[in-house]
Amino acid sequence: MSFPGMSPPMAGAAGPNTQGMSEQEAAMVKGMQGLMESCPIKTVISGTMGFGLGGVFGLFMASMSYDSTLTPQGAAISNLPWKEQVRAGFKDMGSRSWSSAKNFGIVGALYAGTECCVEGLRAKNDLTNSVAAGCITGGILGAKAGPQAAAAGCAGFAAFSAAIDAYMRMPEKDD
Repeated sequence: MSFPGMSPPMAGAAGPNTQGMSEQEAAMVKGMQGLMESCPIKTVISGTMGFGLGGVFGLFMASMSYDSTLTPQGAAISNLPWKEQVRAGFKDMGSRSWSSAKNFGIVGALYAGTECCVEGLRAKNDLTNSVAAGCITGGILGAKAGPQAAAAGCAGFAAFSAAIDAYMRMPEKDD
């Protein structure tokens, strides 16, 4: 049985990268490769990594919002006692970190799952998959705001996905 994103089974238990391994080790490598090519596994991994990256990003951005007393938030916090400043800062950092983590996780999982399904349906691994997945993901994310936002999200996310994938596919230069 074949699912989108799954590669065809290799002949025998030993694949090209399993030389020098026992039969059991080769079978384990084959199973791990099969799992890593599974769309649900890719989606979960991307969502989890996006969640982690979003949490760190949100924490960093929240910590930067209190660096000056010239901003409204900084002025309001600076008038509080020190313990209250720390408490308010950590509370805000936690809520922003959580919010950013959720958003990054959703975007990562949605994009990875969509790209994997498109790749499985097309049976090709090329730039078109990234563009299509980016358009679908951007359209879904912008759909709540209306058709114009969905179209703009589709175009923007597709362009971003194309640029990143084109860069990642560039041949490496040895200096």
